[in-house]
Amino acid sequence: MRMRKKPNLSSRMEKCSSLLVTDPSALRGRWLSFAQDQPRIVQPQGKTSLPNGKEPDAPMYGELRIELGCGKGRFTVETAKAEPSVLLVALEKSADAMVIAMERAAADEIQNARFVNAFADDVLSYFAPEEASRIYLNFCDPWPSNRHAKRRLTHRRFLELYAQILRPRGEVHFKTDNLPLFEFSLREFAQLGFEVSEETRDLHKDGPVGVMTDYEMKFFNQGLPICRCVAKR
Repeated sequence: MRMRKKPNLSSRMEKCSSLLVTDPSALRGRWLSFAQDQPRIVQPQGKTSLPNGKEPDAPMYGELRIELGCGKGRFTVETAKAEPSVLLVALEKSADAMVIAMERAAADEIQNARFVNAFADDVLSYFAPEEASRIYLNFCDPWPSNRHAKRRLTHRRFLELYAQILRPRGEVHFKTDNLPLFEFSLREFAQLGFEVSEETRDLHKDGPVGVMTDYEMKFFNQGLPICRCVAKR
């Protein structure tokens, strides 16, 4: 479903500009050092924060993780809060959704997240070989028609890209409410030599597990099962 155009999008993006990366290809291979060289982030309210309470020259982030398709950012913000030593870079092709995610992160004074208005197809332009430790794929478009299979973010053409930017034993964390997409994805992971673990077709059967996305919370409240797995490079 196409998101309705947000009013005042440009001005809203500008207010959160400290969280936005407009030229991600310039940071290829140096995301962690870039983040560590930026000790202060100015919030929209005009406040200035020192990330994690550390000195400007202190190392802050131990690993880079990537979220492909962050939507409105519930998962992004809560994950960044829970793991402040991780730099989380969230890609989202819809600026109208991403501005909400950025506003959420700014409101909570999140220091360890950055946002990129981009497509997953371009990850090799933005991230160097073995630069990331984890990729999150949450509720991506299932593209149910077989003729559109190559557009699925778990199709082997995308997995080949992920395998290049992931460290050895790096992981893809995948969640979906679409069972046919999940079964397709398991086959693709196997074909590309990924080791699959934590495989479930009803993640929240015994109660909420982990950080949920906005979609996931909606599905959970409706009693719909969520599929999840971890695929290791």
